[in-house]
Order: sequence, then C-alpha cells, then structure tokens
Amino acid sequence: MTYYIKADQFFYPYETKKGGYLEISDGKFGEWTEEVPTSADILDYTGKSIAPGLVETHIHGFGGADAQDAQVEGIMGTMSEGLLSAGVTSFLPSPLTDDHEGLKEVCTVVGEHYKEARGAKIRGIFFEGPFFTEEHKGAQNPKYMRDAKMWELEDWQEAAHGMLKKIGLAPERAGSEEFIRKATEAGVVVALGHSNATYKQAVAGVQAGATMWVHTFNGMSGMTHKEPGMVGAILNTPNTYAELICDGHHVRPEAAEIVVKMKGADHVVLITDSMRAAGLPDGPYMLGEYEVEVRDGAAWLPTGRPAASILTLKTAVKNVVDWGIATPAEAVMMGSLTPAKSVHIDDVCGQIKPGLDADFIVLDDHLELVATYLDGEKRYEA
Repeated sequence: MTYYIKADQFFYPYETKKGGYLEISDGKFGEWTEEVPTSADILDYTGKSIAPGLVETHIHGFGGADAQDAQVEGIMGTMSEGLLSAGVTSFLPSPLTDDHEGLKEVCTVVGEHYKEARGAKIRGIFFEGPFFTEEHKGAQNPKYMRDAKMWELEDWQEAAHGMLKKIGLAPERAGSEEFIRKATEAGVVVALGHSNATYKQAVAGVQAGATMWVHTFNGMSGMTHKEPGMVGAILNTPNTYAELICDGHHVRPEAAEIVVKMKGADHVVLITDSMRAAGLPDGPYMLGEYEVEVRDGAAWLPTGRPAASILTLKTAVKNVVDWGIATPAEAVMMGSLTPAKSVHIDDVCGQIKPGLDADFIVLDDHLELVATYLDGEKRYEA
C-alpha cells in the first residue's frame, strides 16, 4: 500500500522541507516530492509538521511499569504502548544499579522478547549503573556500586542476545579505562556519569573510548575555576554526546542553553530519565528500592532533591523551543536523530529517510503532538 502525506513542513536530518508530499510505501519512508502523483491517496496534514518518531535512550519506566521489574508485559506492553503518547517510536529500557543477577534478568527478558513490543520499538538496553561512585549515587542504592568488570558485561550481553547498547560508569573507579576500551571494542557505548571525577579523570575516560555523558549536571562533579570536573570535561570535548533532562527541575533553562551552545544540536541528547510514575497522577511511587513523591512535575526524594523524572520526550522537545534555546528543527534533532546516532541505531530509526520504517509523528505549530505513526499506521491520536 502506498500513500502520500501532505504537510506544511517535514523535518529531515539536516534540512526542513517546506510543503510537498512524503511517500509512504508498505510501511517504509519513500521520497519527498513537490508534486503529488496523479490519483495518489493523500493523507492531509495541512497546517502540521511531520517529524521522525522520537528516540528515547534513557528511560526507566512509564505508565506504572519499570524496566527494573523485568516483566515482559510491563516492558513490551505498558511501556511500549504508553510511549506512543509521548511521541516515542524507539526506546532503550533502562534498569538502575542492581546486583549481577537482577540486571541479567532484565537482559534475558528484553533479549528474548523485544520483538514482541506492541508499541514503540525496543532498540536495545541502557544500564544506568552499577559501576558508579557512592558520592553521586543519586536515587540509586550504593550497596550495588562496584568497579567495572568485563566478565559481567559479557555475561549480560550474552543474556541480552547483543541488545545491551549502552552502559554508564564513573571513570575514577579502578580499572575503568581498561573496561571502557574493551567495552567499546565490543560495540557497547560507554557513558560517563554518577561520578566525582576530576577533569583529568573524565577526559581520560573519553580518550579510552567513552562517547557520552549521563544526564549532564546531575550526579556529577561540578565546574570551578580550579577544578573543571565532569561538567568542564563535557563542555570541552566537542565530539561527545551530552544527555540533558529538560523538565525545568533537573536543569535550569539557562544551564541547558550553555550545553546546547557549546555542544550543538548534533551532540545534545534529550532524555527523560523517567520512572514508572510518568503518565500517572501525583503520589508516592517506588524508584528501584526507594520511595519517591511525585508532585509539582517531578519525583522527589525525602531529602527534597529531584530523583528520576516524570518528563515525556515530546515535552522536552517543546520545552527547549519554548525556553528559546533551540529552533524547532534543532529540538526535533535532539529528540530523534542525535539520540539515535549516539547509540549507533540511526540506520534503523531517528530520521526520515527512504527505506527506513515509517515511524513518525505529527506536530502542530506549537509543537504539540497530534498523532504517532508506526510503520505508516496511526497508533496514537491526541
């Protein structure tokens, strides 16, 4: 089946095509054309914009389900289907720090069942831990934090059938540089975070092969004139990818603006870091082994510090435009192509490109989500 989408604009990887028609054929993207073929079927979104489906590379839970639960229905059903309402068409379920067997269970569930996802497609797994430092544990249990060992990664990857795409660690921990080199050689993206590293230690991690930073500013050593720390390393390594939680709670708009200016939209990855309470009412919820209170647009620890968010990726994209720190095209890139590139899945998602699955979203002129499509079929309508 072939049809053509008519819209005011189409967000392509490095240009915005104005007007015209986009071909969708047998669930795949075709070519864009200024003139529609005679007698073609037209899907009319006049007044709207078409963007690639958003790519979520750091998300713990949604709609009551959590990756940590290692439940097939929770990940493949509740999370996967619920994320369509956030404009997400591809994601990496992300468990927190845990013991070896707990994380292996998540790998087994995802590795054996990821093709059963009923909504947003599972493109891999991100481990936010356990190789972090206790000084910046965040809302994670420090009893599981330990030095990185390659045998653990290999065991997890075998259970995941190669689906473990990305892992976070603190570069100051013993043996980290050797682990980074070997993990990178094995095709796993290493992200630095939850760390009290000095600038020198952080840069050494990058030189060893790390290419990403876990939620910039949060859970890491800050920047001063005497010790630039992790934040200084992020701003001074132009070819690395910086995650950002743009909910207005974890990072102030002014701080986010600095990162976007320094890194560029092609190296800033919008994430949510959202927990199971995302998409649900305020109240008490469990984040891993800790209880948090969801209120005022965020999840809070008893200490009053923000924990994992309840942000949606469609809102993060809208926020950076509303804050005046990105154009709509840049915002869409930071929510789709850049995250896909950061974990090497841009060959299957994150962009409108002939031959790729026709996973796309429809946005109005205020960047509000109108509809989400998978394989050329409408799966969510606002």
